[in-house]
Amino acid sequence: MRIENGGPHIGHGCLVLFPFDDHSLPYQNGVELKLHGHTASCGTTPRVLEPGAPGDPDSLRAIYYGSVHRVGDQLYMWYLGQDHDQGWFSRVCLATSRDGRTWHKPDLGLVEYKGSRRNNLVDLHQGNVHVQSCVVFHDPDDPDPARCFKMVYQTRIYNWRFAAAFSADGISWTPHPDNPVGYWLEMAGGMRFNDCYFLTGQGGNHARRLRNLVTYTSYDFEDWSSASVLGMQRSGGDRLFHEWQGTAGKQIHLGAALWNRSNVMLGFYGMWNGHPSNDRRLVVMHLGLAVTNDGLHYREPIPDYPIVSAAEDGWEVLPNTRTSDNYPSLIQGQGFENIGKETLFWYAPWPEQASDGIRVASWPRDRLGSFKPYLDQRMASRGDSHVISAPIDLEGRPARLSLNVDGQGEHWQVRCSVLDERMCPLPGFAAADCRPVAAGLAEPVTWADGLDAIPTTEGRIRLRVDFGGIRPEDASLYALYLDPVV
Repeated sequence: MRIENGGPHIGHGCLVLFPFDDHSLPYQNGVELKLHGHTASCGTTPRVLEPGAPGDPDSLRAIYYGSVHRVGDQLYMWYLGQDHDQGWFSRVCLATSRDGRTWHKPDLGLVEYKGSRRNNLVDLHQGNVHVQSCVVFHDPDDPDPARCFKMVYQTRIYNWRFAAAFSADGISWTPHPDNPVGYWLEMAGGMRFNDCYFLTGQGGNHARRLRNLVTYTSYDFEDWSSASVLGMQRSGGDRLFHEWQGTAGKQIHLGAALWNRSNVMLGFYGMWNGHPSNDRRLVVMHLGLAVTNDGLHYREPIPDYPIVSAAEDGWEVLPNTRTSDNYPSLIQGQGFENIGKETLFWYAPWPEQASDGIRVASWPRDRLGSFKPYLDQRMASRGDSHVISAPIDLEGRPARLSLNVDGQGEHWQVRCSVLDERMCPLPGFAAADCRPVAAGLAEPVTWADGLDAIPTTEGRIRLRVDFGGIRPEDASLYALYLDPVV
């Protein structure tokens, strides 16, 4: 199926319509967008992965300039470890988990460290080079088994230009013989979309070299675009900070961690807020939310909203720093996962010297943002609160609709209708035919006579969601899911 939301004209196996994606849900009447940020309790937040014991390659720091991917029935986390002995020197380590919260460091037996191979170091240059950051891609369907895992990484030996490596198992890596394959880029996220690889970070060759979100692309992971796309910047018209070109002002740190949800991609970016003094120690950095439908051009649903707040890690003295010299800041790595009824995202403190372990942010599944009816006397004559989607082409296959919806009390209702492209209800699929949708993470939508599948039509359709009942303002709509009938 296809949706006309400004992205490439390609088919998708399923569609997810989030309230914060105003290209997929452009028509809105009497609703207010709310984002639901993650803020942990006061004090140092619980760590799901801590530095290792004395003598381990990550004994000093566990830095999340890395990635998380599902591999079979496990999650793999690639992260950077530093020890006490070699100064500023990071190696790529691996941890595994089944639930995203309890992580184990396997003895991989690949790299000799302090006379032993009993450690969790992956084999990338046999651990002999400092790795500044890495982004891992998992391509289990690659026809070449030796390239099922792909990595872009930044290291001193290539003068900080990004390099590529390939692996059959994500553990033993073969660097590309023609490294480096790209330009200077400090990166934290990437994805595969529309048969193309997207790598985001800060860098590129753009005027006034502030920290902005830029993207390089490649169709084979070897030949990368010679130019980058400037996808988002926060400095706006702040000319003073443009001229300084330093750490002051609003910037974007390391691009964005990306979550490909088919017709929309979510990005968690480093919300760099620099002090006017240009003192890096006074930077405050939450993680913000940006979305894209083409993988190149990003927008913030609510500008400057912290989807993951850094405040909770500013209450106690962190290792090797003083709170008076280090304001609360976070770094994002590449990795999102829906596990059961939860959405998980991993992150860590910034700067790296403060990275005393990796944390996890969580939400009820896919509930990062919602529409709520907005009641105002001026809107009383404009009809009930509702939203209408962009045109959708079912491509000859019937589909089922489900909602991620919740509400307080018993006096709210949510109903759905299916419209033609000109916004007229299809027979039997009007709001009056719809049974009220119950609260749940993915509640099926049904109409009269038990209809639960949207039939194919000659033209494109739209979806409409109406809020009703005595107290429609008690309802919250988090997502619409449209799946083909199999």
